[in-house]
Amino acid sequence: MLLLTGCSVNPVTGERQLSLIGESQELAIGAEQYTPTQQTQGGQFYIDPELTLYVSEVGQKLARVSDRPDLPYEFVVLNSSVPNAWALPGGKIAINRGLLTKFDDEAQLASVLGHEIVHAAASHSIQRMQQSMLISVGVAGLGFALSDNEWAGLLMGGAAMGAQLALAQYSQGDELESDHYGIRYMKEAGYDPQAAVELQEIFLELSQGQNTSFVDGLFATHPPSARRVQENSELVSKIGGGGYRGADVYQKKTATLRQLQPAYDAHDEAMKLASDGDMDAALKKVNEAIDLLPREAMFFSLRGRIYQEQNNHDKASADFDKAVSLYPEMFAYRLHNGLSALKLNNLDKARENLIQANQVVPTSIAFLRLGDIAVEDNNRDEAIAYYSKAAESSGEIAEEARRKLAALTQ
Repeated sequence: MLLLTGCSVNPVTGERQLSLIGESQELAIGAEQYTPTQQTQGGQFYIDPELTLYVSEVGQKLARVSDRPDLPYEFVVLNSSVPNAWALPGGKIAINRGLLTKFDDEAQLASVLGHEIVHAAASHSIQRMQQSMLISVGVAGLGFALSDNEWAGLLMGGAAMGAQLALAQYSQGDELESDHYGIRYMKEAGYDPQAAVELQEIFLELSQGQNTSFVDGLFATHPPSARRVQENSELVSKIGGGGYRGADVYQKKTATLRQLQPAYDAHDEAMKLASDGDMDAALKKVNEAIDLLPREAMFFSLRGRIYQEQNNHDKASADFDKAVSLYPEMFAYRLHNGLSALKLNNLDKARENLIQANQVVPTSIAFLRLGDIAVEDNNRDEAIAYYSKAAESSGEIAEEARRKLAALTQ
């Protein structure tokens, strides 16, 4: 394979590099993984579609002046309070609403998007894959928590690979490279590159103060350093600062997000209370969130999970139904709805929701329970197929699947 593909020239740096994965495959990986990876990170922030349009407009300005302007760039805002942003191969970029609330102006947004565009344009994710930094593309390789989804560690196959690509830590060299060319893209697009230096100074200070939300989010994948601040400052001094900041426009475009923040703060507090086992306090807090923003599916999904912990399965089922009705494409809400229906012995409803969840993000728990449903339906061949798929994972789910598979095939 090395002889067939050899080396190529990086379109951003001009340096020669190992090329085991061609551009067509690079584009295919990004396109295939974009939707499932979004969903493992909270799903789209559908409450404010205008915000995503705005972020996309800023991103496309920078993409047009990048070294790979012909990539099929896409930008999306994700419904997560964790301050983070990531790029998949082929220019598939996401930024969390939790990071957008930290910016003061459009130039700071542009600095983060420009940085992610370089990661995509310079094929940093592809290079990491080729260097075998991501050894496992299966469930066993997922040692991190994704979003607020307890089943995230049970992702199957491609969905797990996309999550690994999004959440793997970049090397210092990749970060310096993305800073350098991202700042140049900012300058070319008319933004003040000094904004990138300001953000790095803020991020470095936050990292030294061990700001938990950033440590769990942006800093886990994009580690800040004094060297980055210094080199960014030197580059801006060389190419010159000045340019568009867009503070007024940014504040206007993010006004809805900031207005809704108290609802998301209540949700996040409810999540913490639930994880600490205080379900009564968690229920009270998530009800506050729902009162403030009754069209947010995430709130109903959390309340459904709290009701389940309280063994109130009828109320849980109603909340999962509500979450699915508000955001039917979201795999996590379908998954919870299916598992809830199974507890109530509603096999048809369980089957439908688990199948739809797996069509977006396959999970071993969904395959396992689909196998159970097939057994109830006396469909042995279908049960064997589902259990076999679940058995490909690891841990308790895989063990249960293997036991049930063995019982069917004896």
